Amino acid sequence: MIGDPVRLKTAALLVLLGLLTMLAGIGQLTFWAPSETVTASVPSDTKAAPLTVIDQKLIALHDGPVKIKIQGEGNFTVATGRPDDVNAWVGKTAHTTLTGVSADQKSLEVSSADGEATAPSPAGSDLWVSTEDGSGELDYTWNPPADGEWSLLVASDGTKPAPSSISMTFPNNATTPWAVPLIVLGIIIILIGAALPFIAKALSNRRRDGEDDGPGNADETTSLPVQSPADDTTPVGETKKEGPALRVTAVAAALAAVMVGGTAVAAQATTTPQPSASSAPAAADGGTPVMLESQLQRILEQVASTVDAADAAKDAAKLAPRVDKMELQVRTANYKIRSTVSAYEPRMPVRATKLQSSVISTKRDWPRTVFALTQGDGNVVPQVLTLVQLSPRENYKLWGTAPLQPGTNFPSFPVPREGTQPVPASDKTGLAYSGNEALGILGEMLTNPDSPNRSKLADGQSSPYIAGALAYQADTVKNGTSANFKFTHTPVTNQTVVLRTADGGALVVGRLDFAFEGTPKAAGDKLLLEDDSAVFAGGKETTTGMVLNFAESVAVYIPPAGSADPMKLVAATRGLVGASFK
Repeated sequence: MIGDPVRLKTAALLVLLGLLTMLAGIGQLTFWAPSETVTASVPSDTKAAPLTVIDQKLIALHDGPVKIKIQGEGNFTVATGRPDDVNAWVGKTAHTTLTGVSADQKSLEVSSADGEATAPSPAGSDLWVSTEDGSGELDYTWNPPADGEWSLLVASDGTKPAPSSISMTFPNNATTPWAVPLIVLGIIIILIGAALPFIAKALSNRRRDGEDDGPGNADETTSLPVQSPADDTTPVGETKKEGPALRVTAVAAALAAVMVGGTAVAAQATTTPQPSASSAPAAADGGTPVMLESQLQRILEQVASTVDAADAAKDAAKLAPRVDKMELQVRTANYKIRSTVSAYEPRMPVRATKLQSSVISTKRDWPRTVFALTQGDGNVVPQVLTLVQLSPRENYKLWGTAPLQPGTNFPSFPVPREGTQPVPASDKTGLAYSGNEALGILGEMLTNPDSPNRSKLADGQSSPYIAGALAYQADTVKNGTSANFKFTHTPVTNQTVVLRTADGGALVVGRLDFAFEGTPKAAGDKLLLEDDSAVFAGGKETTTGMVLNFAESVAVYIPPAGSADPMKLVAATRGLVGASFK
């Protein structure tokens, strides 16, 4: 009976210890839980610069959305772009780069680079997937627009210092690994404490029953081991059988103390995560497309708006921000003719609506080229648009437009998010012909109806554009009995672009210069020019000869190497760009 109070006391201690242990585990998940976020700021002594770059490694440091607070004087822009695009746009301009977070999670690590004191405003650049404008203060939430790596560029107008008061709030990756084990351990200790009196009593009753059923022979004796009084540390009034219970209690208490003592450390511990899968670089074999399809759509809308305004005003100066090369030359000539010859047909309008196909290159150095197949109001058939960006700080410009040939299908290309590999115009690796060879064969066929290369281009003379060009030339010769005529179609190699198709072939888009020369056969013979040509030549008659100049925009499909299929003229058009007397 003397041991019962001790057993009850030990059981109560175990229950209490279990409750404390379980409470420690619950505390880690509640009132001792680490903060859900951590905030780090740019040091106040950071050197001012016209541009601030937030590095992709910093953005991808933690999983989940990142909140960025930016404060500065006046208006500023936050632009999202690929790291190489951001670096290319920054160029030699002095800038500050936010690269990481300090060990105490309170400061952003910063590096500064000296350079040019000013830069153009990044607002409106085609490099950016998106931009967000702020004035004085901006709360910006970062979420990656697509797979791959991304950086942010912060700037005012490029001449004033970029905002330097920047703080970033990340999801806190601190963990509480002891929480569940402590809760489980606490429950186990409570159960042990609750069961201890019953177990001990059952064992005591079993021993008492054993003593009552002692040896049957009174003459038999049992010798017990003798224990030295010096070894017996049991207090007076207590039995030796309580020792194991007390030792269990002491061990559990020590273990719980260690675990509880470690909760503060566990609650505050953080780890530096690896970049998430969404920020992993694109596969090396395909490369990263130079833009997202949403960027292309935005650029097309701006190009179409610019061309519409210029067409309506017949003002070539309005084309300059978004049109260049052949398309600028052809539309400028068209405006000049229409200002004098009202019946002259305008160029086909450029539309951004009904984007039927996007062909986005993975060639990340400059110049960069993309194709778009669109058909909107005023487009009788879809037309191929060629857009080129010459350098990082320039926007894409429309270099050429060409309507699809009737009955012709546009080739299939890899999906825009994977991009399309470019091919140098002189390279025929994996192709039946190089881009330069393809345009050379087309030019030869347009010049000579009996070209020995006719079989290399599908349909030969029956191709609508080829047939129309040859018929125009033949009719001119037939009707111009008093003159000699010469026709040439010459590829302009520095405007040739080749992008691979999904089947391993390629589409080459380029320009041919079509020259039409006429010389009188005899003295006194006259050549008469049409009204459109007379606008450039300054008159309608000549006895010395004349030259008409056309620009031809063409697109030719090249089959892969080993294919028995011929090439195919996919799209083509021409426009008068000049005329002169000899």
